[in-house]
Parts: sequence; structure tokens; C-alpha cells
Amino acid sequence: MYKVFFNESLLTFCNQSRKEAKNVLFQNESQFDEAFHLLSSKSSTDVNIYSDKIDEVWSKFLKYYKLIQAAGGIVRNTNDDFLFIFRLGKWDLPKGKMEKGETKEESAIREIEEECSITGLKLERFLMPTYHIYFLEEYIIKETFWFEVAYNGTERPIPQTEEGIEAVEWKSKDEIPHLLKNSYPNIKLLTEYYLDLL
Repeated sequence: MYKVFFNESLLTFCNQSRKEAKNVLFQNESQFDEAFHLLSSKSSTDVNIYSDKIDEVWSKFLKYYKLIQAAGGIVRNTNDDFLFIFRLGKWDLPKGKMEKGETKEESAIREIEEECSITGLKLERFLMPTYHIYFLEEYIIKETFWFEVAYNGTERPIPQTEEGIEAVEWKSKDEIPHLLKNSYPNIKLLTEYYLDLL
């Protein structure tokens, strides 16, 4: 199953119908627009496009709208604390748009360094991609590649205020469920997946 978040709503791509969702059997690409019309009109907050060839449908979806790729990470220090940023009134994780010629890995490190002003980061493993879509004159899909990142330095993180980041803070594992109540669905999905791995 593929999951795409649109504000607080969810669009899934699955090889079968889902009982809790408004289901759309895929026949042509105009149904992508139909799905987002349903989500934006709030007539449904959970829409599922299904087909027995769902991987092909997913490939078509990624080509149908403008795709922007980004990368970031869940940063963990030697005290087993996790680095969160506070931006636009919500708790988030450091990430940003990939630059031309960059690998996912290079982009993740650069963005964390820029947004949090810490260096000496080490990528541990790739975790997962997340997807969300937003409207800016057209629908844009943002595909973000997430990594587990280790930090064993002592620098005090400083928020990149020109990017709208108000705070950068180390948080304990016990604090994370509270933070996720004021975060984004894709950050919640990623963080819960990661914590299950620990």
C-alpha cells in the first residue's frame, strides 16, 4: 500500500478496496483529480484508489503531477534524545528539497546541518519515503526520503530562522507521543515506524 497525505486527509493506493475508505476503482488518470476533489471538498478524509496493477497506477500517479524530492532524518544523539524542529506552529523533523546533482544521502545531511546548525552527522540507514501533496497553482507531490542519523557531538543546535524554524530541541523518547499530537501525519507515520524498529 502507498500512502499520500493531503493536509490531514489520506489517499491510499492499494490492490483492493478498503472498508473504511471512499473507494475508487482505477480506470484512468482523471481519477487522481477526482480523488483530490473528494479530499479537498472534505466529502471524505480517506480515499482509496485500487487496482490489481497498483504498482503501475502508482507510477502513473508520480508522473501525473509535478514531483519534488526532499530528504531528511531522524537524528539521535548519544543520550538517546531525538532532534525536533518547531516550524509553522507544529513539531517537525529536519528535511529539505534536494538540490540538482545531490544524492538523497548528501541532501539529508546538508539539510539537517543547515536547519539545525550541527555538524558531524552520520547516516545509519534508510528508513522510508513519505509522500504528501499540496496545491500551489497546481498539485505538487513531495516525496521525502528519510534516514536514521547519528550525532555524537556537543554543539548546541540553532534554528535556521530564515526558513521559519522557531526552535530546535532534543527530545526524549518519552516526550515524542506528546509532540506527535501537534505534528503532521507523515511525521507521525515515520516516527511511529522508526520507534517500532528500536
